[in-house]
Amino acid sequence: SHGLFAYPVLMAADILIVRSNLVPVGRDQKQHLEVTRDIAASFHATYGREVFTLPDPLIRDEVAVVPGLDGQKMSKSYGNTIDLFGPEKEIRKRIMSMTTDSTPVEAPKPKEGNALYGLLKLLAPAEERPWVETAFDEGGTGYGDMKKRLFAYYMASFGEARRRYDELRRNPGEVESVLAAGVERARAIAAPLLDEVRAAVGIR
Repeated sequence: SHGLFAYPVLMAADILIVRSNLVPVGRDQKQHLEVTRDIAASFHATYGREVFTLPDPLIRDEVAVVPGLDGQKMSKSYGNTIDLFGPEKEIRKRIMSMTTDSTPVEAPKPKEGNALYGLLKLLAPAEERPWVETAFDEGGTGYGDMKKRLFAYYMASFGEARRRYDELRRNPGEVESVLAAGVERARAIAAPLLDEVRAAVGIR
């Protein structure tokens, strides 16, 4: 039960410690930013000094809620995710196994609540989006072909990240050096802020 209270505070600390002013989140995480702002504002009101930056959420409409394979919000808790760095064969299997309705190939396909449509619209490159709309609105394309397209879009979208992931797995030393550099960058911002916090509460 402690985690219910500690987790939002730890998240707030991660945001406030580096003076974040914009935080990219999904629509369902906006409340975490509101908690963070409340904690910072409460500190300011209590100690009479504004030391924290009040962050705002950055929510992109097109990815505010990413649909999962079953149409619900994509979440590990629901078991409806596609592993970004999983084996290609497993990714293909999960996409091709998506549940669809029995609409005939030649008929228009429903869009509302359709996980396949939601993922296609999200992952299709700009020049391919008209095809997605036409395939659903006019019919003539079966769900199997749509799933193959989704798999291709998925691999194209994350192919470079997957390649880089494989490189880093083979070279853990580079990972450590990147982490160490990140620590130094964060510390350069966090240390002066912590000095301000300590001064505000009277312990320095």
